[in-house]
Amino acid sequence: MRKRVLSGILASEETYLSHLEALLLPMKPLKAAATTSQPVLTVQQIETIFFKVPELYEIHKEFYDSLLPRVQQWSHHQCVGDLFQKQSLKVRSTKECKDLTDLLKHTPSSHPDYPLLQDALRISQNFLSSINEESTPRRQSMTVKKGENRQLLKDGFMVELVEGARKLRHVFLFTDLLLCAKLKKQIGGKSQQYDSKWYIPLSDLTFQTAEESEPLPIPQAPDEELDAIKIKISSLRSEIQRERRANKGSKVMERLKKKLSEQELLLLLNSPNMPLRVHNRSGKSYIFLISSDYERAEWKEVIREQQKKCFKTFSLTSMELQMLTNSCLKLQTVHQLPLTVNKEEDESTGLYGFLNVIVHSASGLKQSLNLYCTLEVDSFGIFVNKAKTRVYRYTTEPKWNEEFEIELEGSQTLRLLCYEKSYNKAKMNKEDGESTDRIMGKGQIALDPPMLQGKDWQRTVIPMNGIEVKISMKFTSREFSLKRMSSRKPMGVFGVNISSVTKRERSKVPYIVRQCLEEIERRGMEEVGIYRVSGVATDIQALKTAFDTNNKDVSVMMSEMDVNAIAGTLKLYFRELPEPLFTDELYPNFAGGIALSDSVAKESCMLNLLLSLPEPNLVTFLFLLDHLKRVAEKESVNKMSLHNLATVFGPTLLRPAEKDSKIPTNPTQPITMGDSWSLEVMSQVHI
Repeated sequence: MRKRVLSGILASEETYLSHLEALLLPMKPLKAAATTSQPVLTVQQIETIFFKVPELYEIHKEFYDSLLPRVQQWSHHQCVGDLFQKQSLKVRSTKECKDLTDLLKHTPSSHPDYPLLQDALRISQNFLSSINEESTPRRQSMTVKKGENRQLLKDGFMVELVEGARKLRHVFLFTDLLLCAKLKKQIGGKSQQYDSKWYIPLSDLTFQTAEESEPLPIPQAPDEELDAIKIKISSLRSEIQRERRANKGSKVMERLKKKLSEQELLLLLNSPNMPLRVHNRSGKSYIFLISSDYERAEWKEVIREQQKKCFKTFSLTSMELQMLTNSCLKLQTVHQLPLTVNKEEDESTGLYGFLNVIVHSASGLKQSLNLYCTLEVDSFGIFVNKAKTRVYRYTTEPKWNEEFEIELEGSQTLRLLCYEKSYNKAKMNKEDGESTDRIMGKGQIALDPPMLQGKDWQRTVIPMNGIEVKISMKFTSREFSLKRMSSRKPMGVFGVNISSVTKRERSKVPYIVRQCLEEIERRGMEEVGIYRVSGVATDIQALKTAFDTNNKDVSVMMSEMDVNAIAGTLKLYFRELPEPLFTDELYPNFAGGIALSDSVAKESCMLNLLLSLPEPNLVTFLFLLDHLKRVAEKESVNKMSLHNLATVFGPTLLRPAEKDSKIPTNPTQPITMGDSWSLEVMSQVHI
């Protein structure tokens, strides 16, 4: 900890030295001009403006140059007290007092440094008390005109859309302005620096909808392209794991890590598509692209809250802007991009499997509203909306009690958003994906493998803006959830071989498939995220029971249920087939065929394999495919391209029936799966 404190002091000294250097640059030419016939400033003015700046620079440079090698060659017994003691005799400030106090907290009283640091602190405190200097602001702030504090409230990496191109930015929200900066590349061992791109005083900042701003198309990478990046990421992660186990040379590892960082950065740049439009009343508009409604709401909330305290407009001089940008290195709270290379080796890779979530109820509302919740989880560092409850009408205590099954792919966080439903369709803003539905609260919970390891439901409360939402969670790993099992009810349809069902029903396509597709064609073709968004698990189970028992009222039940539950029932039927629709026998051939490099050979191979399927399997697949093509034709409304649909149905229709369980022998071990599984899933999507 002592080393960390000292590293922070070094970073601070480095920033201070760069500021002093910036001041010294104009001083020399001004001094030279002062002795000419046309001086810019008099010698006295120069001495007043640059009072003691050269001396301060020399003192701090000497201190920095002496401290740096000691920190670099760190050991528990390393002493630095003599340097601070020497410095306190030359320069005394409240900052130095705080640095010494922090250092003393983490220095054992038996350490030889302790008395030296105590002495240095005493010298500084005595001097400061004699001039009665006020305490300086805390580390998250910098002093501006009239002694006010400009504090950092929030910062983070975001994607900015600049003239149709995506650019990675670091955005800083201060108490009076929003600053957009770019991190400069490090050259020749120099320390990191930020380059200011633009800023907006909060008193001049407004949020725009798509209707209020000029129409600007958002360039989007095709889903296939993003999937190809994910495949590369998974392959590189697997390769790194193999190299780590084989203890190969560091050069190989560095090369692989560099490639991985490049691909992850590419995914980070190209995935977000949700616009956050900010406008400067006195000028330009800017667009950030964000991956989820949660993050967009987070930024809007904190900016709007701070705007209540900002009334005056202002502009920064170039020097003030430079000093503000330089301070960002010291003030930033988000130091690294969410890349694998920036994570610890033993850090969790997330959970792979299925998470059942029951959204029970909400409390703490002060007025009756029409409320619903959505659930988001992360995959490859990007958050995706996975489920949505029904709207609970006009109440202060909604009781949804709805269960959802959410597929996890290396997921680490579950987010929950609570919305007030707006029924004013005229105000729907489709371009932004942002309707007039108002976010009433949001919260998140870490998906902790040890906590979710048991078979029991884990009940928890997610607090959000004064509202509390009660949920229960249960996790099932891939090893458990993806094992196909034959049904114990031979007269049912779930878990029964497709040929047996079609023979019994005297049909070419099972009744359950025809009924589900008919209902979805009737009212689900324009449903956003159809097949991707989870249906309510209890509704799906009710439909499963109805089909299994040949309930005559099943069509009436379906007409009264949310269309996502019907889509979920169809997916569950295919997932629970004792043998996949594409059959165990042909699966290795399909996997080999899709890997062929020659496109003509690949097409011929895949079609021949398809025609080799048993007749009930082939006819059912073609019946389903015909429907999915019609769904994809409505992509502009439902956001489900052929590729998105393949992502949902690939593993469902192709995953082989695993004969041998891969369940770990030690049930206390966290059940996670690595990137080999992701590669297999992506192969199924491509097929």
